[in-house]
Amino acid sequence: MFNKVVTNQTKTMVLLMLVFTAIILLFSGLVYFSIVNFSHQRFYELLKIRTTTIVQIEKSKDHLDLPENYILNGLNDEELPMERDYVFAVPADSNYRKISQELHIPDYFFKSIVRKGEANYNDKEFYYIGQTFKYDDKDYIAIASAKNHYVIYYLGFLKRTLITCIVLSLFFSMIFSFYLSKTLFKPILKITGKVKEISSENLHLRLEPQPDNKELNELIETFNGMLNRIETSFETQNHLIGNVSHELRTPLTSIMGEADVALSIGRTADEYKETLEIILDEAEKLDKKIKALLMIAQTGFDGKIQKMDKVRIDQLLWDVIETLRKIDSRNNIYLDISMLPDNPKKLKVQGNEQLLHLAVANIINNGCKYSNFQQVKVSLGATDTDVYIIVKDFGIGIPEEEMNKIYDPFFRASNTKNYEGYGIGLPLARNIVRMHNGELIVSSHENEGTTVQMRFPNFYSTRPEGV
Repeated sequence: MFNKVVTNQTKTMVLLMLVFTAIILLFSGLVYFSIVNFSHQRFYELLKIRTTTIVQIEKSKDHLDLPENYILNGLNDEELPMERDYVFAVPADSNYRKISQELHIPDYFFKSIVRKGEANYNDKEFYYIGQTFKYDDKDYIAIASAKNHYVIYYLGFLKRTLITCIVLSLFFSMIFSFYLSKTLFKPILKITGKVKEISSENLHLRLEPQPDNKELNELIETFNGMLNRIETSFETQNHLIGNVSHELRTPLTSIMGEADVALSIGRTADEYKETLEIILDEAEKLDKKIKALLMIAQTGFDGKIQKMDKVRIDQLLWDVIETLRKIDSRNNIYLDISMLPDNPKKLKVQGNEQLLHLAVANIINNGCKYSNFQQVKVSLGATDTDVYIIVKDFGIGIPEEEMNKIYDPFFRASNTKNYEGYGIGLPLARNIVRMHNGELIVSSHENEGTTVQMRFPNFYSTRPEGV
C-alpha cells in the first residue's frame, strides 16, 4: 500500500538524500579520524622529543646511582600540559608491580619499553612514551607523559563543529534533493498532463520536444509516432464509416433499380442486354470501390503487416515513371536529378517498396491526369537526414476553400467532374507516407497547378547509433 502511495519523485528525493547523507558522513568521518590520528602522532612526537631530552640530561650528570624501584619524578615548567617525567632503574627481577601501582600505569607498558627499547601508551587522558638507556652498565627507563589538550579540547570543538556542519548539510541536501527531483520530474509531469489532454476528439495534439534531454525526446518521438498511427487509424475508420454507405449505396441503388425495372415488365433481348450491361458496369464500379476501401484500410498505419527493407528512391522513381508511361503513353513526365547527392546512400529509405511505388505512382498519375497530360516535373533530392520527392504539375489545381478536405476518402474537388477517379489516391498516398515516418505536403492554386512534396527519413538516420 505504501509503495502505491509514494511517487517516484518522492523516492528519488529520498534516495538523493540518503546518498548525500552517506557522502557527508563518510567525509566527515574521514576528516575527524584523520585529525585525531594526526594529533595522536604529533603529541607522541612531542613526548618523544621530551623523553630524549630527559635521557640526555640524565646521561650528562656526573653521578647517576638510582637504586632499583626508585622513581625520579620530575615536574617541568609546563612545557607540555600537566607534564610529568619519570626516570628509574630497571628492576633486576623485572617486577614492575610497585612502579605500576605508584604511577597507575599497567606493567605491560614497562615490559614493552624494555623489550622494544621504546613504547607508548595512553589512558584517553594522559599520553606516555618511554625509552631505555644505559648508564655505567645499568639499564634505566625514562618516561615523559602529559595531558593531550588537542584531543580533549580541540577535537571536542572539531566534533561539535562537524556535527553542526552535518546537520546543516543534511538540511541543505534535503532542499537540494527536493529541487533536483522536482526539476528532473517536471518534464515528465508536463508530458503526463499533455497526454491526459489527448483523446479521440483531439488526436492532432502532439508532445513538444524537451531541450537538452535526449532520452526524454526519444520517448516523446516514440509517443508522437504512436499518436500518428492512432490518428491515421481513427481518421481512416471515420472516413470509411462516413463515406462507405454513400459510395457503396449509389452503385447498389443503380443495380437494384435496373434489376427491378427489368423484372417489372417484359423486355426485348436487346433491352435485357442493355440492362445487364448497366448492371455489370455498376457492379464493376462497386468492385473497384470495395478494393480501394480495402487498400486504404490496410494502409491505416499498420506497420506490423508490411515488410520493411532498404529502398533506393531514385530506382523506385524510374520504375514508377516507366510503369506510368506503359499504362498511358500520353503521360509526360520529366525527372529532374540536378539535386541528387554525391553519396547514393543518402537516397536509401527504410520502407515497403510496393507501398512506396503505389503512393508515388498515385501522386504522379494525378499530376498527369489533372493537367491534361501536360509535362509533370518530378524532382529528387536529399539531405544528410531526409529524401525529398517533389511533384509539380500545371493543371486545374484545387480550389482554396476545398483544401481542408483533400485527405477525405472519396472526396473530389468541384472542378474534377470531367476527370475519372474515386478520390482515393491522395489519402492513400498520405497514409503510406506517414507509415514510413514521412510527411506529405500539398500546395495548390486553382487553374495554376499543384505541387506535392514527399519527405522520407533516409535509412541511416533511422538506424540507432552504432548500427
